[in-house]
Amino acid sequence: MNHQWCDANLFLKRLTNVLTLMICFLAVASVFAGDIKIGVVHTEKILRESLFALQSQKRLDQEFIPRDEEIKQMAAEARVLQDKLEKNGSTIELIERQNLERNLANLSRKYQRAQKQLREDLSARQNEEYNIILERINSVISKLAEAEKFDLILQLQDSVYRSQRIDITDKVIKLLDSETP
Repeated sequence: MNHQWCDANLFLKRLTNVLTLMICFLAVASVFAGDIKIGVVHTEKILRESLFALQSQKRLDQEFIPRDEEIKQMAAEARVLQDKLEKNGSTIELIERQNLERNLANLSRKYQRAQKQLREDLSARQNEEYNIILERINSVISKLAEAEKFDLILQLQDSVYRSQRIDITDKVIKLLDSETP
């Protein structure tokens, strides 16, 4: 999850630099062209604070809790077998000890496969949800742009400076939350 989000963040940071230059050019152009209405949206804040994004994360958590519990159960079983081998390894018969070691090795492989599969499935679902959230955010931004007659709205991660006058992030969060069932 973090890797994909980091790639998105890196892309957005690079995009920020390009868009900052565009804002500078637009500011100069506005002197000559008249009033241009520009808004800036902080996407990361929307992902952290909007009800829609928080509900999405909660759904993901709930979806993967049963599998996570199974994996925790496997880990507990492995610990029990390992403890039994450590405590009684020298006193039990060779065949029983070999069976315990085989069972522990099988459980360990099963545990590792389950963990890997969970990570892959979670990553895929997080990407799906992230794309859904971004689509929804873009839709809300478009509605807001039309309703308030913006000429340009930029999605920025970080910027050195932006005036609160052009930061419409809170408006986007409010509109997104009002549309969230």
